[in-house]
Amino acid sequence: MTEKYDVIIIGAGAAGLMSAIEAGKRGRKVLLVDHAKKIGEKIRISGGGRCNFTNINTHPSKFISKNPKFIISALSQYTQGDFINLIKKHNIKFHEKKLGQLFCNDSAQQIIDMLLLECQMAKVTLKKEIIVLDVDKKDNQYFITTNSDKYFCNSLIIATGGLSIPKIGASKFGYEIAKKFKLDIIETLPALVPLTFSEKILTMCNELSGLSLEAVVSINKIFFEEGMLFTHRGLSGPSILQISSYWKLGDDIQVNLSPKLDIFNFLESEKHSNPKQDINNIISEIIPKRLAYIICKENNVNGNISELSNKLLKQLSRSINTWVINPTGSEGYRTAEVTLGGVNTNEISSKTMMSKKNPGLFFIGEVMDVTGHLGGYNFQWAWSSGFVAGQYA
Repeated sequence: MTEKYDVIIIGAGAAGLMSAIEAGKRGRKVLLVDHAKKIGEKIRISGGGRCNFTNINTHPSKFISKNPKFIISALSQYTQGDFINLIKKHNIKFHEKKLGQLFCNDSAQQIIDMLLLECQMAKVTLKKEIIVLDVDKKDNQYFITTNSDKYFCNSLIIATGGLSIPKIGASKFGYEIAKKFKLDIIETLPALVPLTFSEKILTMCNELSGLSLEAVVSINKIFFEEGMLFTHRGLSGPSILQISSYWKLGDDIQVNLSPKLDIFNFLESEKHSNPKQDINNIISEIIPKRLAYIICKENNVNGNISELSNKLLKQLSRSINTWVINPTGSEGYRTAEVTLGGVNTNEISSKTMMSKKNPGLFFIGEVMDVTGHLGGYNFQWAWSSGFVAGQYA
């Protein structure tokens, strides 16, 4: 038996759920299918289980795409304020953590429950554990063959996400559909991901595992000032995750371990005012003690500050204010929060999210070449792009 729907959405993550709700609210007969047993796993595990569902500072400049202007239309059609109003409508309590990041007070499950309830109210048919085997187009209709049934529709929305976190079901399905319908794919890479290093830095990271501090991490003119974390596998924390989206193999990254202080000026002043102070003790007051000890040891500096030449103090200062590191790679899609690259946005209408080549075929969310910064921006892209497709599918 082949069932007919107005709209079929493949992928019941954040973007898919939002598009289903909006299409259903327009009176469209909507089918939402997903291969998982549990809906919205990426929502559930995000933000330490509290879901960083949007950011009050959402702006096109917080996103990476080969075509940065593409993002403007969707973000203006459905803003962070609109999603906050939906949260308030369902009486979900939330708070701002920092830098405009909004989290549920209680649990990410509240967001999933809210979206499922909205789907129910919009009369969306949701089917779980559905494996899509094939998608075809004939006479302006899209035919979907699954492990259980066949379906067809006028509008097909692909909301299958990227390659990040395969253990919760990430796959290349969306890219394969795009290729089948002759759409271009921008090379995909893990983004918002911890970076890995050569043996020398790895040894240092091992010794400092668990230590975190505020740092400015930069590549050329792009920089982020947030927490940085030493782990037994390399470097992580918000500042590293942020810069990873811009890093390419071979690039140097510059780290300022004490962004509020010009170390050399400070040490020159200390040399005159407190000449008998031990250099290790001075550095330990600026950065964590374990890190101070390793940096002093690496630079062969010890003893009273008065005994150290300005040349040596400059060298020491540089290793704190301008520590240059060259990652050997990243931890990959296994721990990446999102996928960089995806369906080329030049192929998609920014107003409707529909393929320019294939009327009735829509792409939304992470499957597209749109990647937000850390802090709720990727969820806002899911809500905005999902909303837009739901208006036109």
